[in-house]
Amino acid sequence: MELDWLKRWNLYAPEKIAVKDGDTGDSLTYHQLFQSSLAKAQDLRTKYKIKKNDRIAVLAMNELEYVVLFFAALRVGAVLVPINFRLTYREVEHIVSNCEPSLLVYQEAFQELVNQLKHEGKVFQTKLLSEKANEFKSLNESFEGEPEDPVMILYTSGTTGAPKGAILTHEMIFWNSINTTLRLNLSQQDCTVIFLPFFHTGGWNVLTTPLLHRGGTLVLLKKFDGNRILQLTESENGTILFGVPTTMDMMAHSPLFDKVNLSKVRYAIVGGEPMPIDLIKAWDKKGIPIRQGYGLTEFGPNVFSLNEEDAIRKIGSIGFPNFYIDAKVVDNHGHEVAANEIGELILKGPMCMQGYWKNPKATAETIKDGWLYTGDLVRCDTDGYFYVVGRKKDMFISGGENVYPPELEQVIRALPGVREVAVVGVPDDRWGEVGKAFVVRDKVEISESDLLTHCLKNLAKFKIPKYFVFLPELPKGDSGKILKRKLLEQAPL
Repeated sequence: MELDWLKRWNLYAPEKIAVKDGDTGDSLTYHQLFQSSLAKAQDLRTKYKIKKNDRIAVLAMNELEYVVLFFAALRVGAVLVPINFRLTYREVEHIVSNCEPSLLVYQEAFQELVNQLKHEGKVFQTKLLSEKANEFKSLNESFEGEPEDPVMILYTSGTTGAPKGAILTHEMIFWNSINTTLRLNLSQQDCTVIFLPFFHTGGWNVLTTPLLHRGGTLVLLKKFDGNRILQLTESENGTILFGVPTTMDMMAHSPLFDKVNLSKVRYAIVGGEPMPIDLIKAWDKKGIPIRQGYGLTEFGPNVFSLNEEDAIRKIGSIGFPNFYIDAKVVDNHGHEVAANEIGELILKGPMCMQGYWKNPKATAETIKDGWLYTGDLVRCDTDGYFYVVGRKKDMFISGGENVYPPELEQVIRALPGVREVAVVGVPDDRWGEVGKAFVVRDKVEISESDLLTHCLKNLAKFKIPKYFVFLPELPKGDSGKILKRKLLEQAPL
């Protein structure tokens, strides 16, 4: 298993652009990225005394230097810990205290936060991301990593408590890359715009690490900007797009959507939740087929993919498991269920996380007999196509009947005039729980009566939300996914 990817691409295609800054136009070839990572690794060893398994925490946006640091950390055997810079001090302090970094690398924009961490003795060594490595007469090309060694700790959003740190290994990232390359037909000629932040697995492992393994080109943006992504995809001859339904919808509504030439784009990869059929058709009309997918921080994250030719025929499906992944749908006792029955998705393969950092209890609850229990409810049809029904914790029981919010959302979203919708279960004296739908209108003025009439035609009565709330927009996380946990706080009954 070859782990020193840059050394290979420095030999194969040294002048090929590896990564480019979409804002400044600065770029690094594979040779420059290789040499820079060697110098940075030597700096980490000599100046900061970083050794194998030491943690390097990072507070920074998507920068070229961040990619250099990633490969430098791999070279010395250190573990990178990207931190969400949008968190409060309390949340950042929890992560820092949990991972105990030997070094904190940061951008000047976060100086105040770093000063507070230093003042309270949470970190001792700090370094600016932009700080240049020392000049060395010769560069040490040694590579410390082994397949089972941890390379990154990514902290989950913590929807069920304090964030947990998923431990990613060389092996996990390698096999995710292989799966992605095989399933998405990646090549050295591929280019994509990366806008998800590097504290998110989507920022690193949906396309960044697979394309750098494959010798492709990345264009980095510091945040989501639909207009800029469309412009850069055209000007940089982008071949693949990635997003969630929310970001794809925002780009489709951009005034540039009908103007930009995206003829080089082979397809768009969409994850997070099922993409509405009218949105799939809007992109298909633009000449860009949609490949629905599924993944999670703890496994992959590129786990399932739906062939683009099935985007309409199998609307809502995440397709089949990618190469080298075993998948089963099981009941609460771990027994496999029949076709079209709903159960929990469990996964097995070499791209499974090593576990949660310093959390053996959560690890044991998630990984059992080599299988990772995702917490996602799915069904598999008689053709072998998988469908996400919802999160176990999102399902609610109304009058003794199981109700799955994604089904309701797909039906409501199909009503003209609905741009976005999210459904959650709320307590009810009579039924135990009932649905509450949060709706964002799309120009057309629709009423609660319109929504109710539409639901009565398309849903069993026990599934129909009891409450409809209109909002100007839905709260979203850094990946563009809707944050349902914030909806009840934002719009109480």
